Amino acid sequence: MTQVEIGRGKNGRRAYALDEIGIVPSRRTRDPEEVSIAWQIDAYRFELPVVVSPMDSVVSPKTAIEVGRLGGLAVLDLEGLWTRYDDPMPLLEEVAELKGEPATRRLQEIYDAPIKEELIGRRIEEIRAAGVATAVRLSPQRTVQYHKAVIDAGVDIFVIRGTTVSAEHVSGRAEPLNLKQFIYELDVPVVVGGCATYTAALHLMRTGAAGVLVGFGGGASHTTRTVLGVVVPMATAISDVAAARRDYMDESGGRYVHVIADGGMGTSGDIAKAIAVGADAVMVGSPLARAVEAPGQGFHWGSEAQHPDLPRGKRVEFGTVGTLEQILHGPSSVADGSMNLMGALRRTMATAGYSDLKEFQRVEVVVAPQVG
Repeated sequence: MTQVEIGRGKNGRRAYALDEIGIVPSRRTRDPEEVSIAWQIDAYRFELPVVVSPMDSVVSPKTAIEVGRLGGLAVLDLEGLWTRYDDPMPLLEEVAELKGEPATRRLQEIYDAPIKEELIGRRIEEIRAAGVATAVRLSPQRTVQYHKAVIDAGVDIFVIRGTTVSAEHVSGRAEPLNLKQFIYELDVPVVVGGCATYTAALHLMRTGAAGVLVGFGGGASHTTRTVLGVVVPMATAISDVAAARRDYMDESGGRYVHVIADGGMGTSGDIAKAIAVGADAVMVGSPLARAVEAPGQGFHWGSEAQHPDLPRGKRVEFGTVGTLEQILHGPSSVADGSMNLMGALRRTMATAGYSDLKEFQRVEVVVAPQVG
């Protein structure tokens, strides 16, 4: 990889964001109706390569059930309002009414309420009762404390997600989570992340994770780049982690770890390009925050927005464009890539001549900076 001179004392790699690359059609095209966008992780098959991000503004038990019915997977945040309050709807309505900068302080106050362990089991059971796959998220810091309640409730997929999750976390204050031992002792597939480099991803894969999340600080509601200065453009990050997946397959004798692009994908074109450079599925939040069913009522924020000491996110107003079904499956009434996300993905794959997601990962891409 070519090194670019930042200055006399520092060089860096040139990395690319999703909006800097383009997909190149091949000599063959297909009928979009003959394209499969299904994917499978462990024993769970999904008709859509969409994992909805664990954000209170997007995922409630009700919307998790609806996303499952539509063919995707939604991840409920077990450190969010749904495990802190018996009925968080009045608080969600209040957040939607907040004005300007005071919103951050009020979010910190609302999320200061303790997590109730009994609500963890109740929320998981609500989703399971609907007959859809159940996925939940905990941070690495809370995983040891609450994982037993999660497993006892019968979760299907366990997501350990933070800004950056490392297989080699060092702490002098507390015993860090031993991911390899923890995953080995569980009977459910575990998805971990985020990460953004080949080496970090390879180490996470060696823990036994079923999937790795790629990205941090790239979402529409995150300010990680501004607050911490941490950012890796997503096209390069996904490609690097996909290379780690390939090499880990050789190292492990054929074990396949799924790569899930997490953050920075606001349109259908972004989703297509994320898969083109190596992702098996995408984790999205902001596109579905625009759904009329979304708990945030047109507003969007992540767990970073309410951090008690160093918020790295903000509440963003998106408004609403349609139902969850319209956003995922259409029909679309706008031309900006915010609706019929899966119809657009099928058409992209058909235009490029590919019949399924694994084939589509081989599509040619070019560096194509946006013009105008």
